[in-house]
Order: sequence, then structure tokens, then C-alpha cells
Amino acid sequence: MRRSLRTLAVTAAAFATALFAAAPASAEVEPGGWTSISPTFTVQERGCGQVDNLTFRLTCSTASGDQRAERRYATYTGGTRQFEGYFRIASMSGTRISLKQTFHESGSGPYFMLAGERGGRLYAVHGGTTLSNAGTVGATVRVNTVHQVGSQHRTYINGSLVHTYSSPGGSFYDKFGAYRTNSGAGPATVVWSGVQFWRR
Repeated sequence: MRRSLRTLAVTAAAFATALFAAAPASAEVEPGGWTSISPTFTVQERGCGQVDNLTFRLTCSTASGDQRAERRYATYTGGTRQFEGYFRIASMSGTRISLKQTFHESGSGPYFMLAGERGGRLYAVHGGTTLSNAGTVGATVRVNTVHQVGSQHRTYINGSLVHTYSSPGGSFYDKFGAYRTNSGAGPATVVWSGVQFWRR
């Protein structure tokens, strides 16, 4: 009897462990049906850009050329993808630095870019819409993007929906770090943390 109870307890524990492991991950926004994924990435350092794990620096004030320090993640096509990450602008004596991009690889290039200005304004580079004023130096900001390929791209700042954008089909990838926009310049240091990805 004791052996049967012990066997039953072990079996129940194993089943609970397997059930927990198989359960889909719970995302921060738009919950329901998400599966956690770990896409591969490459590091991009150009111009005066420097990457040290999740710290991204533009060390110069050059207002021209390709100045970037970024992670570029694997290409995806179809379905719905969610990105989540926390960034903190540690210093910014420059301005108009891109922080997060959704890149249209098979289309026109940078499809969505979230950038920050000195003073804390966060905005969509294409169209110039102000999304938040939460990006002050030293503040930690959570950003989520939910991308339904061929339908819509949605951006959340600190859990609030702040931007929606019609999406074409094709292939895309995520990038984040610190990147000089066409009208921007460094120096800037951006520290990212808590980066996660899901699909459904």
C-alpha cells in the first residue's frame, strides 16, 4: 500500500511537472495562446557604436553616417509575434536615437521605429507621433510590440497601447539597441533587460 501511494505521488508529480512545462508562456500584453521562443541574433556595431551584452553605446556626436549598436534577431514570416523588453536611457547628450525597430526585410526597410529624444519624448519615427514622455534619463520603460504579419503592428509602453500601424505581408525581424536616426546624433547609452519573445 505504501509503495502504491509512493508510486502514485511520484506519477502525479511527474504529470504536474510535464503539464507545467508544456503550458504556453504568459505574455505581458494581449494574453492568451502565446508560446515562448528564443530567436537567434547577431550583434551590429557600426561607426561609433559599441555593444557590451545588453548595454548599447553611441560614443560620438557625429550627425551623419551609420552610427549603430544593436541586436538584430532572426527573420520571421506570417503569424503573430510579440516582443517585450525594458530599456533605460543611462545617458543622452545627443537626441533622436532609435531604440526598437521592426524591420521589413522583404519591403521598404525600417517599417516601425521607436525613438527617443533628449528630455524623454518617445515617438514613432515614421509619422513623428508622440507615444510617451516616459523616456527620461534613468527611467526604466517597458516596451511591447505585437505584430500580426499582413494585418497590424501594435506598440505598448508600460502596458498601455500607444500606437497601431497597418502591416503588409512579407518577412520581418526585430532589432533593439541604440541607432542614430537620420535627424539624430549621439552620444547615448541605452541599457536593455528582460528581453522576451513569443509567437502564436
